[in-house]
Amino acid sequence: MVLVVTQPARQLAFLTLRAIQRGAFADVALDKMLQQNSLRAIDKRLLTELVYGTIRRQRTLDALIDQLGKKKSQQQPPDLRLILHLGLYQLCYLDQVPVSAAVNTTVELAKQNGFASLSGVVNGLLRQYVRLKDSRATDAIAPLPSLSFDPLILPDNPIQRLGIFYSYPDWIVENWLQQFGQTETEKLCQWMNEPPSIDLRVNRLQATVEQVETALHQVGVQTQRISFLPYALRLGNHVGSIQALPGFAMGWWVVQDGSAQLVSYLLDPQPGEVIMDACAAPGGKTTHIAELISDRGTVWACDKTPSRLKKLEQNCDRLHLQSIRIQTGDSRRLSQFQNRADRVLLDAPCSGLGTLNRHADARWRQTPESVAQLAQLQTELLNQVESWVKPDGVLVYATCTLHPVENEHQIDRFLNTHPNWQIMPPDSNSVAAPFATQEGWCKVLPHQHQMDGFFMARLEKRG
Repeated sequence: MVLVVTQPARQLAFLTLRAIQRGAFADVALDKMLQQNSLRAIDKRLLTELVYGTIRRQRTLDALIDQLGKKKSQQQPPDLRLILHLGLYQLCYLDQVPVSAAVNTTVELAKQNGFASLSGVVNGLLRQYVRLKDSRATDAIAPLPSLSFDPLILPDNPIQRLGIFYSYPDWIVENWLQQFGQTETEKLCQWMNEPPSIDLRVNRLQATVEQVETALHQVGVQTQRISFLPYALRLGNHVGSIQALPGFAMGWWVVQDGSAQLVSYLLDPQPGEVIMDACAAPGGKTTHIAELISDRGTVWACDKTPSRLKKLEQNCDRLHLQSIRIQTGDSRRLSQFQNRADRVLLDAPCSGLGTLNRHADARWRQTPESVAQLAQLQTELLNQVESWVKPDGVLVYATCTLHPVENEHQIDRFLNTHPNWQIMPPDSNSVAAPFATQEGWCKVLPHQHQMDGFFMARLEKRG
């Protein structure tokens, strides 16, 4: 079936991409554009696909411009480069958009946005791509099958080859190749370019999984249970506004990826305990902890950003949770919590390399230098929050990244410099047990487990 769309979605995609190019975060810029414009559901989906897709595939699209154009991508006027990205993305990746629609609407975009004199260049470049693609439709470019018919010329260097083909910076590809090898890295790169799923965590204090399933099915939303997570549901089709779904206003559920849900199970909080979440906002794991202790105990939610803590407070109100206390401040400076916690969660700020499918622009924002800065921050946080834990208490360190400097190296360094701590693998009956490694920590690999990439380590303070 041919997808029929209107021109405004493409124009809005261009304007959104221009805002991102000028420094806006992709999700913020897109959300703003959706709120400011009244679009049909089909146009909202196209706008979202074009924005996130072209951001993800930026390096591949630049390589095609370099190959097909008289000027390299970086020599193009910035706005024209975005327009070419939009046209090439539709031709490369959106089979449901007819070739004529992709080419003609991109030419019109050029005319509408100050490039009428270059509209012939846009038309020629896109049609050259189409001719090459048609002429090579039976060729193969092993071992990268998903675009085996594409005219893109790839370098022999394995890092650059994967980086251009799947559209990642070389440093990320190199890091993953060192960890996972060629085959697994290709699978991981491909998975991170797919649209993310939406998982719900049912608030067991307000509803049952069956209740939520029934309510969602009644409005046509498909769901799938996640076998090892007792209160998780994965949404299976276009759902529209999350806030409009049944049960949201009543606090029956919250959006939280399955990997993030695992973290609180590894922490294993118990009713009556004092528990501290050192980097809490916007509160997904904080509220999960409160649910797991049946809202009986004290959960301190610490964060230095008041606006993000406001979101946490709103979630507490909606989920009807009373055990959570708010503490504004940098957890590296909160010395008043020394020896007060039975358990501490440090869901540390990280590079987010395990969630690149959710954050389309993150692969271009992060650098080896930013990873090093984050690793220093993580070390400082660990060194402070360990003092919050009572003797025989528990500290869980977690990130949503796939970088050893932020994960394994952090735990190794911490244990080497804190001899009164030891790593504690999850209990055999723990929800997190299937993800435990020989070293004792837990790892979730997206392409293997169909969830965000996560690293988790449970540590115990010897008395």
